[in-house]
Amino acid sequence: MNGSKVSIIIDLTKPLDPSFIPYSHGSYSDPPFELSEWSTIRNDGFRVSRISLGSQSGTHIDAPAHFMEEGIALDALPPERFMGRFFLVNLTHAPSLAEVLISLTAYREEDILFLRTPENQSTILPREAVRQMLSLPPAVLALSGDIVIEHSDPLEFHRMVAGSAKFLVEDLDEKAAHRIAGHGEMFVFPLRVHGVSGSPCRVLVRLPSGR
Repeated sequence: MNGSKVSIIIDLTKPLDPSFIPYSHGSYSDPPFELSEWSTIRNDGFRVSRISLGSQSGTHIDAPAHFMEEGIALDALPPERFMGRFFLVNLTHAPSLAEVLISLTAYREEDILFLRTPENQSTILPREAVRQMLSLPPAVLALSGDIVIEHSDPLEFHRMVAGSAKFLVEDLDEKAAHRIAGHGEMFVFPLRVHGVSGSPCRVLVRLPSGR
């Protein structure tokens, strides 16, 4: 191929299908994912499906408006902020503040902060560690796994992200996320819907060849 380098593309998006279980807590539940036939080639000459789902279904991005009454909606973020070089932070189950601060010293003005917890395991973080992460410039954070702030309720991390006017990509495919090492680029493709608190999205990572 004329000596051109071939990049490695890793898809971090979970598929949306009947196995999808929407978020629920107590008596509340997000809208279910529903896919049904709207028109057929036999009857109409073309096929169209009807899709019904919540704005936070599957792999998705949260805007600050998801948790803040006066938070900005998804369309407030310029499209160029949805892509760029990522800074990968590997988190253990319960790192200390000092351990997190050491990992952040390697930050070099990357565009997206990529946080990865152990596969199938949450990370418990000190509140100050989260504050230090949110003090970095990226407007978009991508989370593989789940983060809980110590001595707080399960959604406090999300509230802190929203309160910092940042956007959170979550519910990534953890197995795919753990294939990523080193540096690369991340691309987040939400729907262009006006005034929403979030959107399902396709999330791709491009790594240099030779990894």
